Amino acid sequence: MARTVAGLAKGTRITDHISLGMIAKTFPLEMIEPILQHTGKASQRHRLLPAQVVTYYVIALALYMEVSYAEVLRCLLEGLRWLGVRTDDYPLAGKSGISQARSRLGAEPLRKLYEQAVVPLASGDTRAAYYRDWRVVSLDGSTLDVADTPDNERVFGRPGAARGRSAYPQIRFVSLLETGTRVLFGARMDAYRVGEVSLARQAVSALGDGMLCLADRNFFGFELWSQAAGQGAELVWRVKKSLSLPCLQRLADGSYLSKIYPSTKHRRHDQGGRWVRVIEYTLEGVEGAEALYRLLTTILDEDLAPAVELAALYQERWQIETALDELKTHLRGRQIVLRSRTPELVRQEFYGLLLAHFAVRKLMHEAARRSGLDPGRLSFVHAVRVVRRKLLSYAAVPPSAPPAVL
Repeated sequence: MARTVAGLAKGTRITDHISLGMIAKTFPLEMIEPILQHTGKASQRHRLLPAQVVTYYVIALALYMEVSYAEVLRCLLEGLRWLGVRTDDYPLAGKSGISQARSRLGAEPLRKLYEQAVVPLASGDTRAAYYRDWRVVSLDGSTLDVADTPDNERVFGRPGAARGRSAYPQIRFVSLLETGTRVLFGARMDAYRVGEVSLARQAVSALGDGMLCLADRNFFGFELWSQAAGQGAELVWRVKKSLSLPCLQRLADGSYLSKIYPSTKHRRHDQGGRWVRVIEYTLEGVEGAEALYRLLTTILDEDLAPAVELAALYQERWQIETALDELKTHLRGRQIVLRSRTPELVRQEFYGLLLAHFAVRKLMHEAARRSGLDPGRLSFVHAVRVVRRKLLSYAAVPPSAPPAVL
């Protein structure tokens, strides 16, 4: 029996144009075209699908993961016409033509666009984005299933399973999250076999002055800690209880100063150490809580950040779990596997997914600021639905108009 091609409802709806309007506003042509020139991917002659159109197409794919390639392209071209872009010379391409156009573009322009455009959004009036004067960010990693092809398996690998092997190859990625806006920035991806700490060494390069970074105990190590602190950010990371952290000076708030070292030899000779502040606490009356939690921070002055406040702040690290769930579940819907069948297009699709997530999150941040709300209190699922199909009140609103409150 032939498979029914997934499509949108008959006739392109105004909300499909709004989806493209949101993407084009977030990533304008004047941002995309220099990247295409720099990466050597700008269209040098007339093609069925020019590079800038394919760039928008890859981002649009992430908003319509359950819709066929050709149907998303139809929606995209209709939206471009609505935005005033001449598309008469771009007839609808089939699946093969679309794949060829995506292969010509490759992953590098999408990666460059992500690195340039996806940055923390919070301003001074963004609620729940700051602790005192620091912008709060988190570090974490996850995996995504990719299409089961020989090339994808060879390049990315797949995890083991209790019986035999897992159903799909996987990619691994690590990202920073701006806690207040849930923007995933600084992300790095690679094969499944590459560890999270290796990817984190690349991701922390996006840290900077004025940030306070939270991370779980699996990331702690002298090298990564030193690298992250060297970016100018303050750190509050959980560490294992087995880590040797002798009390060198007890502070008034119950925390204490200690030192960490690159090796036991350095510790033995007290060479090359770094001062840290240790915060130990328990969670009374919380089901499933561990007997003791231990945090390290680069903030050595307890008056600048009391221990009880940092212990409470660390719980905000779970915001990144919510953002990863948005990326992996709510944005993709029932589609649980990245559908690209070659490693280069998998990389391209991955950055398209992150760019689409950022576009939705930016829309939500603007809506929250207008209404004085915490962006984290708005529903991401609802925002995606708005972008995809249900903002009928936009019918008479040009793309340059401000977004409505979600």
